[in-house]
Amino acid sequence: MSDRLSALPFDESLQAKLASDPLRPQYHLLPKANWMNDPNGPLFYDGRYHMFFQYNPNGAFWGSMHWAHAISPDLIHWTHEPVAMAPTPNGYDRDGVFSGSAVMDGRTPTMIYTGVLPPATSAEITLDDGNHKWREVQCLATSDDPMLRTWKKLPEPVIAYPPKGMQVTGFRDPTVWLEGDDWYLTLGSGFKGKGGAILLYRSKDLRHWEYVHPLVEGAGNGKASVNPVDNGEMWECPDFFPLGGKHVLLISTMGKVRWKTGTYREHRFTVEKEGVVDWGSYYAAKTQATRDGELILWGWIPETRPEVEYRAAGWAGLMSLPRTLSLGKDGTLEMTVAPAAELLRGEHVAVAPGIARAEKEKQIMDLRIRNLAAEMQVECSGEFQMELVSESGERFAEIVCGKSELRVNEVRGDLDGEGVSLRVFLDGSSLEVCANRRTAITARVYRIPRGDLRVKVRNVEGLRSMDVWAMRAISKDRLTT
Repeated sequence: MSDRLSALPFDESLQAKLASDPLRPQYHLLPKANWMNDPNGPLFYDGRYHMFFQYNPNGAFWGSMHWAHAISPDLIHWTHEPVAMAPTPNGYDRDGVFSGSAVMDGRTPTMIYTGVLPPATSAEITLDDGNHKWREVQCLATSDDPMLRTWKKLPEPVIAYPPKGMQVTGFRDPTVWLEGDDWYLTLGSGFKGKGGAILLYRSKDLRHWEYVHPLVEGAGNGKASVNPVDNGEMWECPDFFPLGGKHVLLISTMGKVRWKTGTYREHRFTVEKEGVVDWGSYYAAKTQATRDGELILWGWIPETRPEVEYRAAGWAGLMSLPRTLSLGKDGTLEMTVAPAAELLRGEHVAVAPGIARAEKEKQIMDLRIRNLAAEMQVECSGEFQMELVSESGERFAEIVCGKSELRVNEVRGDLDGEGVSLRVFLDGSSLEVCANRRTAITARVYRIPRGDLRVKVRNVEGLRSMDVWAMRAISKDRLTT
């Protein structure tokens, strides 16, 4: 498909509604309107960051998957470009351009992604989630456009079927990397009654692939489920990369992004440690190298409110803030929001360390968060509880750090460490919280407070310091363009 597609379709009558919606984030990446999900093929190319993502041009609901496209000079300020790829009528991606990756093949930007189409026979079905029965194939497209606005698809899939004789529970979401003189590709998959699996392929030219073997396999939770992703019999959205002397595998299954660290040898991955990337509303994570070679992570933040509500709102889903990844000495995956987010900091208020309790309480009482847009950094010892409340005292959000648990409203995640270092990013209905670089919870909060938010701290003696910044919007009208 070499013709340039139109820019993101947008009903101008929605503009005033979206611009005045206090639940709609102001400094995260999201489309002008409608539905978005997985980050796809993030790429730094020709001095710009390119983000592609799953997008439905027809409304704020899942369906008719396209690849939307946005560019940024700094990972934070985004401009929407024309839709990069759409389903080709009667093509191998006629029912959707699903998730995938972008790599540089020499000087040529290249996408490999999953296309879906109706199966010719029941034996061709690789995706059966109770609502759809589709055949999944892996497709390739290249671009010679310096702005990556136009892409040309190969007419045939580069991987048309799963390995012979293999009955899989899924066959999608390729991740690609160069290893020596060979390209390698992983696909999310699994086996019914057993568990998820990552299939490994090898190629010399990105176009002709041979199946090697499973990179790694795992067990499901043993529960009956129509959709194999829900019980762990299918692992989707894999990402595999070296970090800190080890390798890391990310998978999305059973409603969470899960990390596994370990050893990669003879093209097999041995898991040594594992955990959860984010315990909240966060899925389909994808890594990207910055211009300086640092590794960052993107994730889709889905809605948790009923579909009827987000359809009526005219938008659904947003991209997480970029997170910088590192590996702890014990093999634990660590992360924090990338320094680029600091570009948005505005007015700053600090509760200084070492002051008397009465003065500390007064400084906290005087704090205000306006327009549901703020960053907070909190250092505390022992158990800690913080509430964000309206001027009239109505609770907006609660963050609790216990001895072994972080809780954000009703969402809980494992936590270790005597002291706690918190980073909190509030943006409309999105609340991203990271503790000690190891525990993250992204919560959705659909409350609209009356007036500004105040901060309440229950155990002030445990608070060492608190910094609060107002955060600037990346556009004047919440349309992120």
